[in-house]
Amino acid sequence: MKLVKSLLLGSVAGLAAVAGAQAADLPVAKAAPVEYVRVCSTYGSGFFYIPGTETCLRVGGRVRADYIYVEPDDRTDDAIGFRARGRIQLDARTATAYGLLRTFVRMELYRDTGAFADTPGGVTARSDLDQAFVQFGGLTAGRAQTFFDNPDLDSQVFGTVRWSDQPNVNMLAYTFSFGNGFSATLSLEEGRYSGRDFLGYDFGDGVVEDFRVAGQRTPDVVAALTYAGTWGSATVAGALHQVRGLADPTVIGADTPDTEYGFAVTAQGTFNVPMLAAGDALWFAATYADGAIGYLGFDGDPEAVYDADGEIDTTKGWSVAAGLRHYWTPELRQNIFGSYARVEFGDLFDVNDFTEWRAGTNLIWSPVSGLDLGVEVLYSNFDPRATGEDEDAWQGRLRVERNF
Repeated sequence: MKLVKSLLLGSVAGLAAVAGAQAADLPVAKAAPVEYVRVCSTYGSGFFYIPGTETCLRVGGRVRADYIYVEPDDRTDDAIGFRARGRIQLDARTATAYGLLRTFVRMELYRDTGAFADTPGGVTARSDLDQAFVQFGGLTAGRAQTFFDNPDLDSQVFGTVRWSDQPNVNMLAYTFSFGNGFSATLSLEEGRYSGRDFLGYDFGDGVVEDFRVAGQRTPDVVAALTYAGTWGSATVAGALHQVRGLADPTVIGADTPDTEYGFAVTAQGTFNVPMLAAGDALWFAATYADGAIGYLGFDGDPEAVYDADGEIDTTKGWSVAAGLRHYWTPELRQNIFGSYARVEFGDLFDVNDFTEWRAGTNLIWSPVSGLDLGVEVLYSNFDPRATGEDEDAWQGRLRVERNF
C-alpha cells in the first residue's frame, strides 16, 4: 500500500509540474489599468481631476422657481407671474507655469408667463449663453461679469434696485495684481448698456421722440481699481461710452450730429460685520452717468436726445443703493435694501425728468445646504416731473431655489 500510494502521489506531482510548465509558456493577457476619479481640493469643493489630465473640473448648476404678484396699472395688466429658470455650468482649471488657466461656461434657460413675460398674456422662453470666458494669468476673454462692478458685491435682491448690476458682457480685459489685495483692470467691453436697440421713447405725452442710434465704432473702455481684504472689498471704476446718432428726422435738412462720448463712474463696496452675526455684511453702490445711463440700471432709456439744433444732448443721472444681510440663525437670513435714482433728459425735454426710489426686504430659509426658500416684498415710487404725481407700486415674490 505504501508503494502504491507513493506512486500515485508522484504521478500527480509530475502532472502538476508538466501542466505548470506548459501554462508558463502561454501568453498572459494583462488587465487594463483602471483610471480612478481623483478629488481636486486646490480650487475648493466639488472639483475633480479629468482622468488622464491635470485639469480640475467642477459641474454645477441651479434651478429657480419664482412666483410674483405685481400691482397692476389697469385691467389689461397681468398681476401674477410664474418663472422657471435652469442653469448648467462647467468650470475647468489648470495650473500652468504662466499662472492659472481657467475656462468657464454657463447656460441659462428660462420660461416666463404672466407678469414676468415681455407682453401681457404672453409667454417668454429663452436659452442664453450667460457666461463663456477664458482666463489665462491676468487675461479675460469672452463673456463675463463687467469689470465696472465690484466682483464681491452680492445684493441678494430678488427684484430690482437701481445700481449698476449689469448683466454679463462680451469683453477683452487684463487684470494687474499688485499684491496686498490690490488689483487694477483695463477692459474693452461691448457698448450694449445704453439701449442700442432704442428706436423711440414715449415720455408719457403720446409723442415718441426718435433719437436714432448710429452704428457702434468703438467699444466701451472700462478701468477699475479693486481692493479685497478681510474686512470686505471696495471698487472704484469708470467707463467711457461712445454716443453716435443719425440726423434728427424732425428737423428738415438737419446735419448728422457730431459723435459724443458719454461716461459713468462708480464706487462700490462690501463690509463684513461679524459683530452682528457670522456672515453679516453691508453693501453699497453709488454711480453717476452722463450719456451712459445703462450703467445706472436704466437699460432701454435713451442715452441722449436731440437739442433745438438737432445736436446730441446726453442724458444724465445718478443713483445710490445699499443693503444689509443679517443671519438670524445659520439657516435663516434677511436682506434689507433700497435705492434712489434721478434721470435728466436735457434742456429740451427736461419736463420729462424723473426720480425713483425703491425699498424692500426678503427672508430666506436654507434648511439644507444649497436650498433657498425665500419671500420678498418690494415697494417702488416713480415721480415724473411732467405730471408731478407719484406712481406707487407694490410687488411680492416667492422663490424656491436649489444650487448644486
